[in-house]
Amino acid sequence: MVKQSIFGRITTLAKANINAMLDKAEDPQRMLDQMVRDYTNSISEAEAAVAQTIGNLRMIQDDYNEDLDAARSWGQKALAASQKADQFRSSGDTASADKFDNLAKVAIERQMDSERQAKAAEPTIASQSEIVDKLKTGLEQMKAKRQQLVSKRDELVARAKSAQAQSAVHDAVKSIDILDPSSEVSRFEEKVRREEARVRGQNELAASSLDAQFESLEDLGEQTEVEARLAALKAGGNPALTGGTGTGTGTGETELDYTQGAGGR
Repeated sequence: MVKQSIFGRITTLAKANINAMLDKAEDPQRMLDQMVRDYTNSISEAEAAVAQTIGNLRMIQDDYNEDLDAARSWGQKALAASQKADQFRSSGDTASADKFDNLAKVAIERQMDSERQAKAAEPTIASQSEIVDKLKTGLEQMKAKRQQLVSKRDELVARAKSAQAQSAVHDAVKSIDILDPSSEVSRFEEKVRREEARVRGQNELAASSLDAQFESLEDLGEQTEVEARLAALKAGGNPALTGGTGTGTGTGETELDYTQGAGGR
């Protein structure tokens, strides 16, 4: 019963569709961990069952081989006794011949008994050998399935860690977006631009002021001329036009002579 139970479990686990089971699992990683434990325990039990089955098979095979050896040995004894009986019979010793013939018969009976026992063991040996082969195959399949589970679990754990890392990076990026150091740079850049614009404005303002100063100087020169003419008038002279229309300057321009009064003096 135990052997059949183990054999059935090995068959079931060996044929398990891991991917389908994982698809239905709410928590695949936890399920994989549990399945790895179940497979490990089942493999341990299966190995013990296979070892016991192999041990039983080897005992039956040993008994079978002993029966075959006994059958051969009794056959040889029967032959030897029969030959001895023939020797006595050929020498005329009928009593001794009958005695060895009887021994030969006993040996033959023992031989036949050993052969019957050996033959009776053959079906058991065949079935046990088949079971052992199936158990070994199932055990290897279980080990392969367990390795598949371990690989799946490791892959799932790696994917989970990768997903967590990606989530952490995403959260970090979101927090960066919230803080947005680039916006700080932009604000600083804008501040620099404003400062540069202010300096340009100051420079333009300074340039305008300089132009105004030059214009002021021109106005001052004109005012000086007015004052000079006024002073000349008060001195009793009229502003004189200098230059001529003929050969004077040759330019045709008329100039005022502000030194007339001074010449009179």
